Amino acid sequence: MHRGTSYGPCHYKIGAGDEVITTPMTFIATANTVEYCGATPVFVDVEPETGNMDASLLEKAITPRTKAIIPVHLYGQMCDMKKIREIADKHKLIVIEDAAHCVEGVRDGIRPGQLSDMVCYSFYATKNLACGEGGAITCNDAAMHEWLLKARQHGMSKSAADRYSVRYQHYDMEFLGFKYNLSNIAASLLIHQLDRLGGYLDQKEAIAKQFDEGFAANPFVRKPAVLPASVHARHLYTIWVDPAKRDQYMHQLQEAGLGVAVNFRALHLMHFYTSKYGYKRGDFPVSEKMGDSTITLPFYPRLSQEEVNYIIQTVNTTVTA
Repeated sequence: MHRGTSYGPCHYKIGAGDEVITTPMTFIATANTVEYCGATPVFVDVEPETGNMDASLLEKAITPRTKAIIPVHLYGQMCDMKKIREIADKHKLIVIEDAAHCVEGVRDGIRPGQLSDMVCYSFYATKNLACGEGGAITCNDAAMHEWLLKARQHGMSKSAADRYSVRYQHYDMEFLGFKYNLSNIAASLLIHQLDRLGGYLDQKEAIAKQFDEGFAANPFVRKPAVLPASVHARHLYTIWVDPAKRDQYMHQLQEAGLGVAVNFRALHLMHFYTSKYGYKRGDFPVSEKMGDSTITLPFYPRLSQEEVNYIIQTVNTTVTA
């Protein structure tokens, strides 16, 4: 997606007057990309069991102005891409996956990118595949791929490698692009992690199993479901608690030495979106309840057994009636 209509493959042009459907249960960047194009983000609520886009609500949100759908694979569990692709094909819509949490995810034998037009990944410092900042886009369209290669470097017709690896060639600026290329230094930090992803996932899966078992007897702690026939990428481990006590619990956990966070507050209730579009509490109740009750716990492969035990014990003694 990009601002304006003067360049890029014609079937991907999204701009003023267009709508893109996504979910309120995500980081602000997902909807902000739609805003950057001059288009309008349209939200659909999420599944209460997973926090992922509720595909059963998609068709009600589609209008003649709808151009694309951005499903978000929350916490590392994939959305129902088969259903989303079916609906997108029916209405001739583009599908762009937000897989910032989901490099390793699988659902119903489908991985990110297999049923979509493009996938966006994040390499931010907290991600399973990380180099501090940056990300990547994959696509299955040759014209879009060629455009992305130029767009990431100011819209230039030739990259530095093209110009200097052989006899010098002049470049042209074909359109107004950006400066979005990943540096070679950052890429060098990433490349060796690829072979380790499977091992890290096994470690996080083992920790998640201990958390699941450790919280199972606490009636005041709930957590997102892990669906059958799926591989959860295990980016985050979150719990759901009483919304009225969530912040109190968070502060108590922090005082006990746990690094906790909220992933995420319902996006449509952020000031920018309420003031621009008039969203209000009650518009997407599942996302709102989730955003009000979520606590993200410490969760990374090198947690020691002592640390895992301490997290379980601390949560169980803190989150009570």
